[in-house]
Amino acid sequence: MRAAFPSGKRGYCEECLSGGSPRGARHTSQGSWQSPFLTWLQLTGERHLRTGIFLGIGLLSFEQSSGLPLWLKFIPPPRSLRTPRLAEDVTIGPYAIIDGPAVIGPGSEIGAQVWIHGEVSMGAMNKVGYGSILGADPQDLAFEPATTTGVVLGEKNVLREYVTIHRATEQERSTTIGNGNFLMTGVHLGHDVVMGDRNTLANNVLLAGFVEMGNSVVVGGGSAFHQFIRIGDLAMVGVLAGPSKDVPPYCVVRKTNRLAGLNAIGLRRGGIGPEERREIKSAYVILFQGGLALNT
Repeated sequence: MRAAFPSGKRGYCEECLSGGSPRGARHTSQGSWQSPFLTWLQLTGERHLRTGIFLGIGLLSFEQSSGLPLWLKFIPPPRSLRTPRLAEDVTIGPYAIIDGPAVIGPGSEIGAQVWIHGEVSMGAMNKVGYGSILGADPQDLAFEPATTTGVVLGEKNVLREYVTIHRATEQERSTTIGNGNFLMTGVHLGHDVVMGDRNTLANNVLLAGFVEMGNSVVVGGGSAFHQFIRIGDLAMVGVLAGPSKDVPPYCVVRKTNRLAGLNAIGLRRGGIGPEERREIKSAYVILFQGGLALNT
């Protein structure tokens, strides 16, 4: 996959990277990024001239300044300049931006004006719809942007238009999505969300930070989930619901934490046999209709 970057982007010299750029100095780059692993850059400034080779792991700089002899210097690239890795058959729509060390698996389709930023790892056969953003900083006032975190997607996920998935907040952690999930238009997954497989989230569903969702969950449009809660396997959440407590597996939830019975259709679709369904129903009656006090 050939990577093309527009010329005229802001350049990086050792003074800029160290925060010591002198007053009035300007540093610009005019270069043609010829491949993800070999790029010729020429940077001009008021004080020095440098030509370098970008090797994918850093800049090997040939520099001359104020009449001094030519010398070499290796500069690690800023996070935003680390080269993405894309499978050969990935398709990318117009004006999409893929930057940083993103990894995109074979057969994936990236729609127009998508932004995939930073430590995003994506498996095979994923589809990302128009205007979606993956890997942006979390909406957490205490977050330090230098923290190394990311987003991990499995395989065969469908993300429709304007889906947003934020990276995690804790060092070396990732917001994680499994396989075969269907996220409709406007879905938001906050930082540190962990999602299983085959979930369907309708339009404008919002998951706050650290929410954990199991497998084969169906969520109605406009529902919003409080941070730190868990949603069990084969649960169904109604339209415009606002759960702030854990959602038990196999159950239907409406409005604000209101149980509405078992997800009988979901149980059958999930391959749960008649005998197991009867046992689940008996457990539901004992737990939620027997007047017991549950300690959470």
